[in-house]
Amino acid sequence: MEWQGWFSLGLAGAALLLMSLGRFGPHLVMMGVLIVLSATGILDATQALAGFSNSGLITVVAMFVVAAGIHHSGGVDLLVQHVLRSPRTVRGAQARIAFPVALLSGFLNNTPVVATMIPAIHAWSRKIGIAPSKLMIPLSYSAILGGTITLIGTSTNLVVNGQYRDLTGEEGFSIFSITAVGLPVAIIGLIAMLVFLPRLLPDRKDQQKFGAMREFTLEVAVALDGPLVGKTVGEAGLRELERLYLVEIERDGSVVTAVPSEERLRGGDRLVFAGDTQAISDLLRINGIVPSVHDDEPSLSKDRAERRLVEAALSPQSDVLGLTIRDARFRDRYGAVVLAVARGGERVSGNLGNIRLKPGDVLLLEARPAFVSRQRYAKDFLLINDLETETPRHDRAYLSWAILLLLVGAAAAGLLSMLNAALMGAALMIMTGCCSVGQAQKAVDVPVILTIAASFALGAALEVTGAASYAAESILAVSSGHLLFTLLLVYISVSVLTEIVTNNAAAVMVLPVVLSMTSVLKVPAEPFVIAVMMAASASFATPLGYQTNMMVFGPGGYRFMDFVRVGIPMNLFIGVVTVTIISQVYDIPLN
Repeated sequence: MEWQGWFSLGLAGAALLLMSLGRFGPHLVMMGVLIVLSATGILDATQALAGFSNSGLITVVAMFVVAAGIHHSGGVDLLVQHVLRSPRTVRGAQARIAFPVALLSGFLNNTPVVATMIPAIHAWSRKIGIAPSKLMIPLSYSAILGGTITLIGTSTNLVVNGQYRDLTGEEGFSIFSITAVGLPVAIIGLIAMLVFLPRLLPDRKDQQKFGAMREFTLEVAVALDGPLVGKTVGEAGLRELERLYLVEIERDGSVVTAVPSEERLRGGDRLVFAGDTQAISDLLRINGIVPSVHDDEPSLSKDRAERRLVEAALSPQSDVLGLTIRDARFRDRYGAVVLAVARGGERVSGNLGNIRLKPGDVLLLEARPAFVSRQRYAKDFLLINDLETETPRHDRAYLSWAILLLLVGAAAAGLLSMLNAALMGAALMIMTGCCSVGQAQKAVDVPVILTIAASFALGAALEVTGAASYAAESILAVSSGHLLFTLLLVYISVSVLTEIVTNNAAAVMVLPVVLSMTSVLKVPAEPFVIAVMMAASASFATPLGYQTNMMVFGPGGYRFMDFVRVGIPMNLFIGVVTVTIISQVYDIPLN
């Protein structure tokens, strides 16, 4: 292997390290890799940019729009209304979530499915008296397992299929090619989840006055020359707020705790409340109350009608991780003000402005409407709940489902290619008004698309320089050519990489190595390619490994170790089940 191969391997290692550190977004890392490969001449322009025209990538873009049509037409709401109802046990509640969500995720991108379900399940948990911590991880895991049922279940499946076609010249996989493996894995995984998770998941019900509702720390201030100056706490109406409790007043460097109703307010007083998001708007309507975090900044706008309340969790790629809320300067950076924060389902003590931000922190933001447009599909934030969101077009809900069924049927019958079926479905969603053009544009997650497209360049470099063949020979030397052991090593490699970097990048980097191995072994590539697809999706062990895990991290009130405790056994179990089923479906001998 010449220097280009070693350089490509080193570049892949550097990319893995940078993405695992979390300081740079995966799309920035992979675009940097693409630039280096092109500038050094390892790839020519056509090879470096081939990912941007890959059919798998374009199919992913189209499916984002199809999912947006289902989401904005209220299609998922139909499921919530007809399926959840009133279970009597935790296991019953988890089952009502698991099977419908898994089925949905088999045909839709996981992100909008989980984003739609989170606020509905959070409200439902209060109604049925079951802690959100018992329901949110099952929601994410069900979406992950469901994504393995069909080729369009996750973007990873589509990307791997597109790369497979480019590297081999083969026709690729059909929409249900993965189903023979994915469906039994999903069913067995869901059953195991329902058997063990009710006991393993924490039961974090708030034992204080807020019942099962997640509690935030909310800080506001008394306007210096406002109408509340000189009034008592009782006269200001601060004792009459439902689901909000005045914890303390900070004044001139001292703190007034156990605040009596007779305490008189002064201009600049910092008021600390505890409560839940649905009650915050009651407080903000009081004349004389202003945000307190940025002492040197005015309120976003005097017209409160121009603002909206947004509940969001910080993503692992957020630019403000490690900064305090004050230093992050949300107003300048995002056009938003932090009103409240929750971590692990509990109040964060201390001055709100001095809280150092961590992945998964749930923030309540008062933001300009443009904030939602920029952040809805997982950029710096994972939106949990836009508290003043647009009303879905419910009259088109059944139509959106009909379009999805038409898309799937046309692809399954071979009437249209997967690419053309997805493009047709996306066009119909817009033309029929299931989603607007603006909503379709917002649905396309540009960083994800850039990550996927740029990852193809690294995969191509590993292939053309011989680095993939070298890595394949190394793995085969370890497995001694034993097919089942080789299959297991492929699954483990992708599974570990997925917990460190994005699932798409992990799959794209490993696939050229897998194809080189099957070429040396002179065996069909299909079972090994399906193992790559399955392993890239099966990320349960950390909230950072899969986007839906991070989305439920805050709403469920979880801590990092909650995922580790239930996720590592889940990873191992699903891995064993997947490899076993692949060996049976494709008749891979045990010895």
